Amino acid sequence: MIINRQLTRLSLAGALIALSLMACARSQPEAAGVDIRRTSFGVPHIRADDERGLGYGIGYAYAQDNLCLMANEIVTVNGERSRYFGPDQLTLEERPNLASDVFFNWLNTPEAVAGFWKTQTPQVRDLVDGYVAGYNRSLAERQAQGLPAQCQGDWVRPIAAEDLVKITRRLLVEGGVGQFAEALAGATPPAAVAALATPAQSFQVAAERQQRFALDRGSNAVAIGSERSFNGRGMLLANPHFPWIGGMRFYQMHLTIPGKLDVMGAALPGLPMINIGFNQHLAWTHTVDSSKHFTLYRLQLDPKDSTRYLLDGKSLPLDKQTLTVNVKQPDGQIKPMSHVVYSSAFGPVVQWPGKLDWDNKFAYSLRDANLENDRVLQQWYSMNKATSLKELQASVHKIQGIPWVNTLAADDKGQTLYMNLSVVPNVNAEKLAKCSDPRAGLQMIVLDGSNSECAWDIDPTAAQKGIYAADKLPQLLRNDYVQHSNDSAWLANPAQPLTGFSPLISQDSQPLGLRSRFALDRLASLSKAGPVAAADLQRMVMDDQVYQATQVMPDLLQFCSAGLGADAAALAPVCASLKAWDGRANLDSGLGLMHFHNVMRALQQSPDIWRVAFDPKDPQHTPHGLAFERPEVATAIRQAMQASLDLTTKMGLKPDSHWGDIQVVSSGGQQTSIHGGPGTLGIYNAIQSVPRADGKLEVVSGTSYLQVVTFDEKGPQAQGLLAFSLSSDPASKYSRDQTQAFSKKQLSVLPFTEQQIKADPQYQVQTIRESDEKAGKVAKQ
Repeated sequence: MIINRQLTRLSLAGALIALSLMACARSQPEAAGVDIRRTSFGVPHIRADDERGLGYGIGYAYAQDNLCLMANEIVTVNGERSRYFGPDQLTLEERPNLASDVFFNWLNTPEAVAGFWKTQTPQVRDLVDGYVAGYNRSLAERQAQGLPAQCQGDWVRPIAAEDLVKITRRLLVEGGVGQFAEALAGATPPAAVAALATPAQSFQVAAERQQRFALDRGSNAVAIGSERSFNGRGMLLANPHFPWIGGMRFYQMHLTIPGKLDVMGAALPGLPMINIGFNQHLAWTHTVDSSKHFTLYRLQLDPKDSTRYLLDGKSLPLDKQTLTVNVKQPDGQIKPMSHVVYSSAFGPVVQWPGKLDWDNKFAYSLRDANLENDRVLQQWYSMNKATSLKELQASVHKIQGIPWVNTLAADDKGQTLYMNLSVVPNVNAEKLAKCSDPRAGLQMIVLDGSNSECAWDIDPTAAQKGIYAADKLPQLLRNDYVQHSNDSAWLANPAQPLTGFSPLISQDSQPLGLRSRFALDRLASLSKAGPVAAADLQRMVMDDQVYQATQVMPDLLQFCSAGLGADAAALAPVCASLKAWDGRANLDSGLGLMHFHNVMRALQQSPDIWRVAFDPKDPQHTPHGLAFERPEVATAIRQAMQASLDLTTKMGLKPDSHWGDIQVVSSGGQQTSIHGGPGTLGIYNAIQSVPRADGKLEVVSGTSYLQVVTFDEKGPQAQGLLAFSLSSDPASKYSRDQTQAFSKKQLSVLPFTEQQIKADPQYQVQTIRESDEKAGKVAKQ
């Protein structure tokens, strides 16, 4: 039943009478109803009496808005893409279907899925079971009406709890072995004929994907405490940068079990709880951390057999796991294909040509700490229910289920909290020095796989064998502020640096990212101006300031006026665009932004471009300035300018082109101009876009769910939006509305109280009962 404000009083009365008669006619008491109340932009406020009912409402509402997205993800995590779409097509992550299927068949074995499910609490099981039933009901209704064009086929099917477990396990390994899917699927002994040949291009794409991980799934966060807040209570800016498509696309919702749960925010597909959000007393968010969540092990192979390795001097066989993938043939037939995955005591063997080679001497195993993290759903549900910052912190300490992100929070008492309490391998600096080759650096940890003493240490106080206990990880409780933008934990607040941790946890005295430097600079400016207001936090994102321009533009413009020499005439258009540019990434910002991006991206490849090099004693302000007086730097700048001019000409851009003409997102054949830009330039509103054939840039990730939360005596006061809108179905009226609001920089009130929800001009309510669905099935038999 859907009731909206357009119903006349007469029709509403008639509907209520009919419902009353139906209720009287029932011989058996029916299950309590689940209310799905939608407000502006279609945001669902789901209210139920228990977890089963809440999950039912979540699954039903999610399928209404994102049925095809979920169906596609279900095929992916079950390793069935080759069966339905053929082995050579690519996933949304540009991974060959066959490599994807081998990986997910390895990851989501029946034993692993059953083991994960067995450890879940009754409340989490009820949420998941309810979600499954609600999703399947919505699917059945859509099938009766006709499925959307993008998901018509026999690959769209009802789901089971196991499917949601598989989606959750996929999420867990995003920061680890999930980045090595091609390397796992393609690992083959040197003497064997590869059954699955992974193209070199796939590894190049995988390498680019690894480099973009923190950008595509990066985030900004600022929590303001009582000493800096306009009203002495906590404030939170949540600005996660996540993909705009696929299995990491956030969904906005409000969940209520009266007397037990009342939380609003955003969640990833398939999760019946809030990942980032707020409740009556606190607000929290996450940022992708810089901690290591896996280590590689270099195996010393038995000279007589490259499928055996030496551990403490003993020759051991690699375990063999035969996986079967059903593959659609060109003639439409389905044939099984077998592939063997090899594993050592440290994990599966991965092979990355030119980087992690499997030859007659060495091979490499990967151990991912999150493969054993079966606590993640319980963790987020406990956070959803927390009534204080202390309770939230205690839940993370006890459960340790956060996979690969930091947590920042603020409460209505004016406290702020930073926690780098994710799942990190227990390898201290001493063990790292003993067991790794220092020439490999710290970007990717490679330990000695021939020595059992190089295994991860076990702390009996940790929630899982082989990871650090919570009290050994960085955390900070303050009343002024904490902030984070994907750097280490070092300078969450420079007044209290976090130092002395294992390099796997956090590395200090390293250059800060430009978004972190921007945040610290802006917070310092706000401190001088007075108390921080909600509008100040909004402007940190919506100002679209290009922080790097403040560091180098004076030098670039001086170089333009004095350093071009014989290239002055040829490069005059670039210099004119740079001079006219406003230093921002607004829709009306000129072509200078494009040139600035191109030039700085090229210069980053040149060493020693900075006039003032990085100084760990002044990390907030160094490096800065371009040393264009050095001949090699001057040459690099001229070459970068010429390359940028050639590129913009090829793209068909004109001197009067604006950023809003260039960067867009497409949906249902329509385009929306998007402000913001590369986070590598220090743009807080980080937006990742890729070139299109028509010369435009298509947005693929960046600012996603945006919320600014303050508190008063009545509770939370929140504004925000979901930048890519609620629905991934181009035919939905909720597929572009919030995107257009984002384009116009219009944040909206997030209705949280009953008064706010019912006063919303787009308010409508749909009440569903699982018993009605069951009764309908019986009637059809």
